[in-house]
Amino acid sequence: MFVQDLRNDFYRQLVGKRILIVVNYDIDAICASRILQALFKYDHMLYTVVPIMGVTGLKRAYEEHQGDVKYVVLVNCGGCVDIVELLQPADEVTFFICDSHRPLDVCNIYSDRQVCILGDASLEENIPAFETIFYDSEGEDEDEDESSDPEQQHDDSGAGESDQEDQAPRSRKLSRLERHEQRILKQRARRQWESERDRIMFEYTQFSYYGRSAALMVFELAWKLSKDNMDLLWWAIVGITEQLLLGKIESGAYTLELEEIQSHVSRLTNKTNDQNTMSASKITFENDLHLVLYRHWPVTESMRYSRYSSCQLKLWTLRGEKRLHELLLEMGLPLVHARQTYGAMDLVLRKEFFSMVERLAEKYDIADIVYGTFTLSYGYRSRYAAADYVYALLAIMESVKKHKTPEDCFLEASDALSRQHKQLLSAGIDQAKLLHAAVFRQVQSSLEARQVHSAGSFFYYVLQEEHAFFSYPYALGLLARFLLRGHVATSRARQAPDLPLIASCPLNASEGMCLLVGIVPVREDSPRNFFGKAFEQAAQKSGVALLQDFFEPAVVQLRQSDLTRFLDSLTVLLA
Repeated sequence: MFVQDLRNDFYRQLVGKRILIVVNYDIDAICASRILQALFKYDHMLYTVVPIMGVTGLKRAYEEHQGDVKYVVLVNCGGCVDIVELLQPADEVTFFICDSHRPLDVCNIYSDRQVCILGDASLEENIPAFETIFYDSEGEDEDEDESSDPEQQHDDSGAGESDQEDQAPRSRKLSRLERHEQRILKQRARRQWESERDRIMFEYTQFSYYGRSAALMVFELAWKLSKDNMDLLWWAIVGITEQLLLGKIESGAYTLELEEIQSHVSRLTNKTNDQNTMSASKITFENDLHLVLYRHWPVTESMRYSRYSSCQLKLWTLRGEKRLHELLLEMGLPLVHARQTYGAMDLVLRKEFFSMVERLAEKYDIADIVYGTFTLSYGYRSRYAAADYVYALLAIMESVKKHKTPEDCFLEASDALSRQHKQLLSAGIDQAKLLHAAVFRQVQSSLEARQVHSAGSFFYYVLQEEHAFFSYPYALGLLARFLLRGHVATSRARQAPDLPLIASCPLNASEGMCLLVGIVPVREDSPRNFFGKAFEQAAQKSGVALLQDFFEPAVVQLRQSDLTRFLDSLTVLLA
């Protein structure tokens, strides 16, 4: 069921209880969990935070902690699976789900008490009516009981007349025939209902997409509890910025949230009384550029490694490099300054840089390079855009090594949100630079070698060797989006902007597994992804064992030896 009054029906139910917080391995979830932890610490509540990467991790986390807790908060996980069926919890255990993944599981939606979804039911799309997907079989059971024995005690009426004795068996035979016809009609109606239910459920679950940011939802709870501050607001901003930059939500949905966030920024700016400039934080809204980490990188590097500008100018080609130099020349930005770190550039050039790019954006076909965002300033020198935090945290989370577990990366990313751990953020920014440089080099070599192939209804790209960066879902997703846009920019095929891309990378050479991710077409306005359902159906038809363990349905694992057979089945399915 849905819980709309988060203050009374969610937070106050948890006060004084021991809580298990299960957090999915994504930035929006980390930001939401940090806000929740701040609220719980304020009220001296006992809680345990467990990061997970998929359904298997969710089951393991619950099994390890089920003896200690009766209240479980699931952050960006659990909404799209039947929680009660999956975890088999005791009746007294209550789950609160704060999940931006869509569509939500119908069993969670229609749960009476045990599963509570945080959010407004009126904002959800196309939720099937209860009677169209759940069948009441009690009436059938009663009919079966009534028709158990047609023989009735007709001898109780005494000897009776002869005509009544003749009619009695005839009426009994007629009633048996009627009951038989009724059973057939009910079975036929049941089959029709099941067929209609399958159609409704397919339409409901056909596409996977994202709803409202979990971090923003939890921040609004903090605001209603009068426990919000600048740090919590900044974490909420980072959460929704991640959704925008990774293509999880439309730019229109992001823009609609900006006005409300700006009102919170104004309110908290007027509320703060911190006069110490070194410790005071300030959040400002401004138009910024879709350039990766340009405040921490030379301008030439940032433009080259940013997906939008690089693909619009085709910067992996000599002609594209020449256009970049022409753009810098027309901007009035000397090459010697453009190759310096942005912070080392001349102050006048830094102040005019945004207006320089904005003025020439239309001419060089990069009109969408400007977007509205927020920046955080504290102290005299520290100034970060929300996108800087997103890219830094993403690099930290994808930096799993032999000596560094995913749990370690999760905690490091969580700590990097705090202003007290500025060195972690700086290290994350440095790692993000390496990641984006690796993405660009891979795109360049792949496009030059023409490694993006067409299967008719989709493109596919297969990395043959295990890669230090791209063996993780988010990094492979970044590569796939960059590669698809780059291929579309260089392709002469008219249908190229309307075709999606499937990218694959080996996970573990010894186990023979590979990671597969599906990306929506470039021209698609809505980031709704049909690959989750398509992967499932292709696996069933081809007999390939598919591991759909991630909460993102379009990210799956399978054996590398089955990849060709799986892609052939997918080609037939989508033809």
